[in-house]
Amino acid sequence: RIAGSRSKSAVDVMAPMPATVVQISATPGQSVSEGDTLIVLEAMKMELPVRAPADGRVEAVHCRPGDLVQPDVSLIDLE
Repeated sequence: RIAGSRSKSAVDVMAPMPATVVQISATPGQSVSEGDTLIVLEAMKMELPVRAPADGRVEAVHCRPGDLVQPDVSLIDLE
């Protein structure tokens, strides 16, 4: 990312482990509350809900259902 291109309060939502995206509940522009499920991942035959770490607004979604995602890669940007 280009330095300064996001607000200081922006948060990246990432996968805790390599997984497949099963469902995306968040859309750009949507307001979310801390604890809301944003994405459901599947890893090792278990479903893993990825929840909003804080209240905010979804800035961007960087994955689609069926995508294989890795840890330390932003799936959703919150501001």
